[in-house]
Amino acid sequence: MTKKLLSEFDGVSAKAWKQKIQVDLAGADYNQTLVSKSPEGIDINPIYHSDQAPVLGPIVGQPEDWLITQAVFVDQEAVANKLVKQALDGGANALWLKANGVFDYERTFKDINLSGIVIYADFAFLSELFYTKIASFLASNNALFHARIDVLYQLAAQGNWFENSKIDHQRLGKIVNQTSSAQSLLGVNMALYGNAGANAVQQIAYGLAHANEYLSHFQEDAKDLKLTFTVSIGANYFMEIAKIRALRIVYAQVAALYNAPGQCNVLASPSLRNKTIYDYNVNMLRTSTECMSAAIGGANAICNTPYDVVFHKSNEFGERISRNQLLVLKHEAYFDATSNPADGAYYIDTLTQQLATKALALFKSIEASGGFLIALKSGTIQRKIKENAAQEQKAFDEGNLQLVGTNLFPNENEKLKADIALFPFVKKHSRKTLIEPIISKRLSESYEKDRLDNEK
Repeated sequence: MTKKLLSEFDGVSAKAWKQKIQVDLAGADYNQTLVSKSPEGIDINPIYHSDQAPVLGPIVGQPEDWLITQAVFVDQEAVANKLVKQALDGGANALWLKANGVFDYERTFKDINLSGIVIYADFAFLSELFYTKIASFLASNNALFHARIDVLYQLAAQGNWFENSKIDHQRLGKIVNQTSSAQSLLGVNMALYGNAGANAVQQIAYGLAHANEYLSHFQEDAKDLKLTFTVSIGANYFMEIAKIRALRIVYAQVAALYNAPGQCNVLASPSLRNKTIYDYNVNMLRTSTECMSAAIGGANAICNTPYDVVFHKSNEFGERISRNQLLVLKHEAYFDATSNPADGAYYIDTLTQQLATKALALFKSIEASGGFLIALKSGTIQRKIKENAAQEQKAFDEGNLQLVGTNLFPNENEKLKADIALFPFVKKHSRKTLIEPIISKRLSESYEKDRLDNEK
């Protein structure tokens, strides 16, 4: 029935569509009226057609499904044990385990069936003994462990190594040699760049240059090297879908130069950049669409952020709501029904190709100038991110970039001062650093400070 119906109509070319649009514009300029430009310098057209769509081919590492992931911070093992049980009983099948210091992992996972559970580590310390022991423990319990060790993130985010470059890389090498049971040992925290204000091209290029440092350092053992990228997902729905796909494409190209596996693991989480403390329930809408982008784009695991994460301590209600958003997307909206659902979408494929091309060009310029570490030490990456962040901040301050409930339709009667449990703004620490750290900052911070100061 469908084929017969379609055969009765002539196809319409991209040229014919554009001619019709120009007639309807009644003399207005097509490019000025309907073509916009993204912060990445990509022209966004009003129509996309098969005549112009690129053929991308299979994307290396595109997963069949994605994992519902819950973040758990380990401070007191008994408390963490309870949180892990709640997360797994509530439908999570992966954990993002965070800790600032060595902890008793046996107590943390006491009476918990870890078989088939995926564990992503996020440890703010570097101990070869701890990593090898926890990896062995998790393997013996049939859990899948992604260590995600990222000494370069430590330098970029804190301005200092754990110890120094030589010692950190020596310890990293020992962990890599001794911990074969982990699914992936090295991490590339691209979320840092996105949360600091980098655009999509910058995030991919800096993440690629970041990863290239590890590939180069371990090039003799690169054939077994597996990386996990941590990605922040912003509000530009289609661009964020394309960002994950473009990352996989360019990483596979660079990994091939080292005979390393082209398949990488992607852990995605909503960006903090557009989250607010006023009218905070809107954050649930923001994170819902951002998690949708992550699922369609092809993340291996998605960890949602609670709607009140900016100003409340971790709490059962907020964590349950964030997890339930993912459960709804997977089991009620069927966002897991198809692998690579964006494949063949003209607009998304075009964005994917353009992002990959621009990111690869920026990556090559970084490498031509000495590589990621040189760019960090010279402050080039920090400066470029701040320039893009400043443009975005200007758009927000002037009302051209709108956040509902904050600079658009604010509830002037809302009072929050008494409800703030966490300091929601950039924290300043006076310390000596080797380089200028890359600082994450939300768009609405200055606006919120003024409102809080003037609350009566």
